[in-house]
Amino acid sequence: MIFVSLTRLRLRSVRLLPSFLFHLFLTVRQIKRSPGFQKGALLSDRRLTFWTLTAWDSVESMRQYITTGSHKAVMPYLLDWCDEASVAHWSQLDTKLPSWLEAGTRMRNDGRASKVRDPSPHHASLLFTSPRTIASVKIRPS
Repeated sequence: MIFVSLTRLRLRSVRLLPSFLFHLFLTVRQIKRSPGFQKGALLSDRRLTFWTLTAWDSVESMRQYITTGSHKAVMPYLLDWCDEASVAHWSQLDTKLPSWLEAGTRMRNDGRASKVRDPSPHHASLLFTSPRTIASVKIRPS
């Protein structure tokens, strides 16, 4: 059994991209070194949208990751950087990560919007197009 965490972030402006990518690098480095992390993937979608999909030994392992280090440091910035942000979590028996299309469906059906200061008209409803699956990168533990 694994605990799966799925996030979707859309940046408000291309001018935020350099800072976002720098912090993304730091958080991915943290993920790889985090106890309980099993595997994951990143997806660079269209319109400055970024997805993460990670598998953990437990919800506690994932919470330890999100409340420390680089992830904790970047979270306040995302309030201003994003006009759409959402998250979904679930446990599953299968240790294989879902496809990005399945993840998109899971986000729309079971996800919740995260707080952002300047939300898009579709932020709260989670109305977004299915993710484009051609720009995915795997994340493996260090």
